[in-house]
Amino acid sequence: MSVVVLTNDDGVHAPGLAALEKALAELGEVYVVAPEREQSACGHALTLHRPLRPLRLSERRFSVNGTPSDCVNLAVLGFLPETPVLVVSGINHGANLGDDVTYSGTVAAAMEGTILGVPSIAVSLVDGGDFETAGRVARLVAMRVLVGGLPGNTLLNVNVPSQPPRGLRMTRLGHRVYKEKIVEQADPRGRSHYWLGGGEARWDDLEGTDMGAVHDGYVSLTPLHLDLTNHRALAQLGDWQGGLNAQLLNETRRSPRAGAAPKRKPRSG
Repeated sequence: MSVVVLTNDDGVHAPGLAALEKALAELGEVYVVAPEREQSACGHALTLHRPLRPLRLSERRFSVNGTPSDCVNLAVLGFLPETPVLVVSGINHGANLGDDVTYSGTVAAAMEGTILGVPSIAVSLVDGGDFETAGRVARLVAMRVLVGGLPGNTLLNVNVPSQPPRGLRMTRLGHRVYKEKIVEQADPRGRSHYWLGGGEARWDDLEGTDMGAVHDGYVSLTPLHLDLTNHRALAQLGDWQGGLNAQLLNETRRSPRAGAAPKRKPRSG
């Protein structure tokens, strides 16, 4: 049977991951490779300066002392007996909508799978929702991906509303505007410290967005692309190239190091 890998950013013992494992159990040889502790909002971090130590919890369940993206790297690059045909990250405890996908370890894990050439899905559930329902949604989407694949360099970001879904909508990312970003407090010694994420937020636009779909009681299905280039801005800013080139070359000519031959390193031995 084909290998399917599950991971998350809430930790290997999270209820959402257990629900996902149960929902996808019949899609293949399902392996769980997930962080040993919560890694929410860790983004696309990789562990490069210490070793990763997977711990086998059962035959196909492993905890890792690393990030969600670390877990996907291990799973795809040879830690498992076969290369997986699908990576599913989730079910996240809370939505991952709009700009927040840039912080999400859940979405980053699916992005890492996509970078490594494996079709990947991120699944999140609005606070207060039912994990069993989200698991059924994840299963339906996963089955469709296994049969039809995904466009190149594309992952799917799935968000399930807190109420029973009225259906599913294909969406784009929304944009969240924060009123404030930090909360300052004083410790017992009078020294200031800060909490991030304390401010309320509003959504700029709901029409056609992931937030709009979830707000209306629908599952949002958003295709995300690895190419972050703003192609419209690339065309709009194209006339910068000539002027900046001239300035750069002028600055280079004025540099005392301009035209200097690189120094040779002494030969060893």
